[in-house]
Amino acid sequence: MERILTGGIALDSKAFAYQSAEILAQHNALDVLVMDIREVAGWADYFVLATSTSSTHMRGLQKHIEEFLKTEDISLLNKPEVSDDQRWLLMDAGNVVIHIMSDEARQFYDLESLWFNAPRFVVTFSEKRS
Repeated sequence: MERILTGGIALDSKAFAYQSAEILAQHNALDVLVMDIREVAGWADYFVLATSTSSTHMRGLQKHIEEFLKTEDISLLNKPEVSDDQRWLLMDAGNVVIHIMSDEARQFYDLESLWFNAPRFVVTFSEKRS
């Protein structure tokens, strides 16, 4: 399993994918999914997919992921910017690629069907109650 270097410590790409997915779910992204593409793609380990409700929501989700990346000292391979009519935001961290999409874009591009043989795991967020 590939590792992502974070501040001198190697973070497992699976842990990174799931932590990113949890952050998206915590901030009200819809249909958050982690896809294990290690066996079907040679250029990444995991896709994280999430649906945003608006471009404003997409910007907020991007901000939360970027804050997480900063704390882990991970740099993106791309520099995404969200415009007012953005439908798909791709954040490439190397072994983990995060896709934040509008509902329309997610239905149209249908990455789940394109990568139909990749194992997938739904990620939800529920607050712990004391």
